[in-house]
Amino acid sequence: MKKRPIEKTEAEWKKELTPMQYAVLREKATERAFTGELEGQHAAGTYTCAGCGTELFESDAKFDSGCGWPSFYAPKDDANVDEERDATLGMVRTEVLCAKCGGHLGHVFDDGPKPTGLRYCINSASLKFDRRGGAVEPTKKK
Repeated sequence: MKKRPIEKTEAEWKKELTPMQYAVLREKATERAFTGELEGQHAAGTYTCAGCGTELFESDAKFDSGCGWPSFYAPKDDANVDEERDATLGMVRTEVLCAKCGGHLGHVFDDGPKPTGLRYCINSASLKFDRRGGAVEPTKKK
């Protein structure tokens, strides 16, 4: 397992994260499509890791892919995300992780828009949203 700048015990993670955040970030779960609080978020701001606060994606790189999860064509800084081969569920995909805490964020696919052609398909539970000008609560689905 890769050494990370932010390492905590599982008990510490469980104390700090909601049950859904823990399941996604630490156990690599996936929230159901179209249920995440940030999937429909369209305000300008920065998406950070819900586990450690690392800046991951900018709203300028977010697009509506129709897949049911927040989608981005590029991370804010490549150094803040790691990618690993994921051969679970009978398929091979590329998993996206927070480079600082190792939290599972989602997966990246090569069917995104220009300029990168990538689609970072990210769980809302792995993210927090900081609106430009100050932090706000995620937009709740109705």
